[in-house]
Amino acid sequence: MLKFKNGASGLAVAVSLLAVGVTLPAVSQAQEATSADTTKVGEVVVVTGTRTRGRTVADSAVPVDVLTSEAITAVAFTDTQDVLKTLVPSFNTFRQPISDGATFIRPATLRGLTSDKTLVLVNSKRRHRAALVTIGGSGTQGPDVATIPASALKTVEVLRDGAAAQYGSDAIAGVLNFILKDNDSGGELSASMGQYTEGDGDDITVSGNLGLPIGESGFVSISVEANSAKGTNRGDQWSRAQSPQFDTATGVGSGFDVALYRATYPQFAGLFGPGTRNNTSNVQIWGQPENVAFRSFVNAGYKVSDKIDLYAFANYSNSEGSGDFNYRFPDPEFGQTPNPNGSQGTLGPAIRLQNGTTWTGTSKFPAGYTPRFSGNVIDYSLTTGVRGDLSARWSYDATIRYGYNKISYGLSETQNPSYGPASPTSFSPGDLVADETAFNLDFSYELPVAMFASPLTISYGAEYRSEGYELVEGDRASWAAGPYAKPDPWGFCNLAQPIATRTPTAAGLAVIAAGSTLNCASASDPVYRLLGVGSDGFPGNNPDYSGAIDRASYAVYVDLEADVTDKLFVGVAGRFEDYEDFGSTTDGKIAARYELTDDINLRASIGTGFRAPTPGQLSTANVSTRFPASEPVASGLFPATNPVSLFLGAKPLEPERSKNYSAGVTAAMGDFNFTLDFYQIDIEGQFYATRSITVTPTIQAALIAANVPGANTIGAVQFFQNAFDSVTKGVDFVGTYRADFGDYGKTNFTLSANYNTFKLGDILIGSPSALLFLEEDVYDFENGVPEFKSNFTINHSIGKFSGMLRANYWGEYTASNCLTSQPISIFKCPTSTVYPEGLIKQKLGSEVLIDMEVSYDFPKDVVVTAGVRNITNEYPDEGASRLGETGNGRVYRSDSLVDWQGSYYYLKIKKTF
Repeated sequence: MLKFKNGASGLAVAVSLLAVGVTLPAVSQAQEATSADTTKVGEVVVVTGTRTRGRTVADSAVPVDVLTSEAITAVAFTDTQDVLKTLVPSFNTFRQPISDGATFIRPATLRGLTSDKTLVLVNSKRRHRAALVTIGGSGTQGPDVATIPASALKTVEVLRDGAAAQYGSDAIAGVLNFILKDNDSGGELSASMGQYTEGDGDDITVSGNLGLPIGESGFVSISVEANSAKGTNRGDQWSRAQSPQFDTATGVGSGFDVALYRATYPQFAGLFGPGTRNNTSNVQIWGQPENVAFRSFVNAGYKVSDKIDLYAFANYSNSEGSGDFNYRFPDPEFGQTPNPNGSQGTLGPAIRLQNGTTWTGTSKFPAGYTPRFSGNVIDYSLTTGVRGDLSARWSYDATIRYGYNKISYGLSETQNPSYGPASPTSFSPGDLVADETAFNLDFSYELPVAMFASPLTISYGAEYRSEGYELVEGDRASWAAGPYAKPDPWGFCNLAQPIATRTPTAAGLAVIAAGSTLNCASASDPVYRLLGVGSDGFPGNNPDYSGAIDRASYAVYVDLEADVTDKLFVGVAGRFEDYEDFGSTTDGKIAARYELTDDINLRASIGTGFRAPTPGQLSTANVSTRFPASEPVASGLFPATNPVSLFLGAKPLEPERSKNYSAGVTAAMGDFNFTLDFYQIDIEGQFYATRSITVTPTIQAALIAANVPGANTIGAVQFFQNAFDSVTKGVDFVGTYRADFGDYGKTNFTLSANYNTFKLGDILIGSPSALLFLEEDVYDFENGVPEFKSNFTINHSIGKFSGMLRANYWGEYTASNCLTSQPISIFKCPTSTVYPEGLIKQKLGSEVLIDMEVSYDFPKDVVVTAGVRNITNEYPDEGASRLGETGNGRVYRSDSLVDWQGSYYYLKIKKTF
């Protein structure tokens, strides 16, 4: 388990490290100048989206953004995902305070499509996936970009175009290529610390990079980063005033209210805090989770000869975070008196113990409890290979790589209710593990063609990939049924029917004789009460639904590129892949660029793509068990191949298939450059989880009649499916202008913007009698995120001073919810007296967040930076209580793309040597 000292101690470590760095002799005073100072944006050479050497951003037939190391480190975030969100308008991510594993491995989108539709490369080699499969929704399982420290990055290339024909599965929305530093000397050491204006969220980061030579023709670049981030709280105390049906005039509403409970039962009032906005004593914390992390990358290369280069890179990352689950409120006076809130509480009704007395959860948790969920993510990888030239025109690259990701869950301050008073309060619910091994062999040949303006680059190769996924069972107490999962666990009553005719057994008579109030003839007697099974908040992985799965695939490809004329470049690619679990797919792409003038290029591409279902999506399960009639009944997410899922209409998962279209223009006119690209992505069979299907007695009878395994043991089923077709359309714009004001310094202006729309086509799941995708689902997909996002950045330098001002804009969007009872046979949300409009909607307004920082370059290459994110302390609109998706202390929507933590002030110190 990772542990970092916080507060002043952490800062002291950072300053001490910097002090050591200041006294180090300069290994190399010659530093590579930033591209912003010496190179126009369009002249930066790219390696993503092309296999032709020396092609630049302006020459590319597809849109590629290049983020330099300077641009990356200038962003006041430690998480690489947040850096990308800041610099790339079409990339989005958000922090979910309560979302199981997605709290620690955050979901992201590129062009509005989930992260598993974006291929992630490191040094142009495929990155392995994280172990997390998001439960419900799109079931995303993509790489964890946060495991790549910003200190290790030389550049990041963002290909905003489909590229499955070139790179294989997942490259539907685009490609992120993280290019690692390759310095053989010098380095840097930096430390930063910051805090939100609310006085919380203390964040300390120490990072460094060191380049060393290997002989006379090799290098090793070592990058490390350590981070400690405290949690934040942007919530209220639990109050019924936040409930959808609350009447402000009468004060009548539903839901647990801490203030009302304290007033009614003053003997318990001292167990609760004052209940003010953002107070950490509130029964539940809504904010970013606590997190500590260590991340590292090593990149190495050695030139054996003019024709042979050896290379290797590896990473190790270990992070741990924790946050609150939903509060479980108490029964008053241990369940013996009515609750002023009109409900019994969430700690369970009274049960009858083995000695005949009664007991409720409030005797252990008199103020209720808030389960604390934690996740430890370990990630490591190794890639090694050899590349070189077989001749002057023929090159090769052979690679072997392995990647591993594991998330281990923990749960504390909770209970397994079915264990009663014997329940532990801490659990290990289990692990998720993903690993991947791959072998690649790539060749490239430059064939002279007399009629072409350049040689024809013929690239071809093959890949073999083995992927694994495992659900590791949790500790027994996290999933097992205790005695109170069944009625009358101690055999106090006979089994006569009806219950009114039952009499005590010898065991029952014995406890009655000892003073027990046991009444076997009363169905309301605690002896018949059932309690939930598994660690409350996150039941552990049951061994019946745990296990491992592996699958293999292979691929071959060919890629042709050439300047057909002095003005026309054309690229054609094709790729064949075969997967042992679902078959094969063939995809192609053609891209072209035409030089309209010396300054203006036109470009366009069209291609097909796919995304194979991952082993995790094929096999993951998230199941809880109950014993309603003394028999185990499991409910939750099951694989689509589960027999009950198949009986209820599930079909084996197939690849998502896509068609990508793009057209754009690039211009390089002196100090002004811009790119404008239009795109459309059509996806067939997009993944999504069905709504939960309750196994009614009628369905169960049909299952039994059909001899379906598990017919008696599954109560509700949800599964992933190729749920719908979709169309994504949008526009990307990137413009830069460089101004030289002489003695007044130099200024770079950058405007980036993205407009993106998402529409559903055919819905492929459900039938008229059992619709599994309803009006609310469709509306939220098409309207639930801002369509427009942009940022405008000004960087100015004069002498030893430099400054940055950035405005980040998010457009408006609309959220919806259906709070009326909706049969699964009706698509539209029904109207009611309380909700005459049926589907309830809330329009959330646009927001502008402004960042600013100032830097000064001190002697001995020490740079000090002070800055603030969100300088005007903006927050997104508060969630409307009537929508029913906030409340219980939550003020802001958890899925808001706009940060809801407020202003953040920071100080950074960097020493270059």
